[in-house]
Amino acid sequence: MIMNISGKVNKKRIIQNVFHAILLLMSLIVIVFVLGIIIYLIVKGGSALTWEFLTQKPSGGMKEGGISTVIIGTLYLVLGTLAFSLPIGIFSAVYLHEYARKNRLTRIIRLSIVNMAGVPSVVFGLFGLGFFVIFLNLGRSVIAGSLTLALLILPTIITTTEQALKTVPDTYRHASLALGATKWQTIIKIVLPQAMPGIITGAVLGIGRAAGETAPILFTAAAFYQPNLPKSVFSQVMALPYHLYVLATQVADAPDEKKWGTALVLLLIVLFFASIATAIRTRARLRRRN
Repeated sequence: MIMNISGKVNKKRIIQNVFHAILLLMSLIVIVFVLGIIIYLIVKGGSALTWEFLTQKPSGGMKEGGISTVIIGTLYLVLGTLAFSLPIGIFSAVYLHEYARKNRLTRIIRLSIVNMAGVPSVVFGLFGLGFFVIFLNLGRSVIAGSLTLALLILPTIITTTEQALKTVPDTYRHASLALGATKWQTIIKIVLPQAMPGIITGAVLGIGRAAGETAPILFTAAAFYQPNLPKSVFSQVMALPYHLYVLATQVADAPDEKKWGTALVLLLIVLFFASIATAIRTRARLRRRN
């Protein structure tokens, strides 16, 4: 009897170790691929990252000069996207988790949000063209592109924020309400600060997708060649994803180092935002533990 139990325990340990080894191997494969892409971009485009390339405007039909206005244009779009999507996404998640009843309507809303996350970005671009650019008469502009990208990343922010709210123990809410705080005060001062690491994670995922999308800004915001910065939010703007597409497909005899350099800069911008968000998230977690 004891031998049978011992044999079953050893068999379970072997199976568990095998699955752990498989998961570790899969994780290492993903890490190797990601590092390979980063190293390859550094090798191919690292020589292009000069001070002149980063600070000069595009010139000579984009065959000469740098990408300073392209970088700033990308930042305009990303910041505009976050300005629209974060408040809407966070408050939508708060309503769904803290206020909405569990009924058929909320299930339909959640299902719609999940389905929106799977819609191709080109569809969002066409919607932005029809609604923001034409119907609202915003034209191809920074604000139209930001609104379109905000819709694109909204499902991600809502979903991750709601999941973060679920991780906050109900005892925190009950204790705050027992001390006389209102539900809104409890959410603002207790629940949201505790869920902030997860909310920041959602924002990072949104930034990564918004900064790298080409189709939505192609229809709503991106200019083929505009070396100067936009004069207002109603002006077109050059952005790194579309600029990279133009260099690779539309500009004849464009230097390869400029193409790879542009791709590397786009990657570095995404990694920069991710690093900042990781630092903020780590600090928030340490505060919560203390």
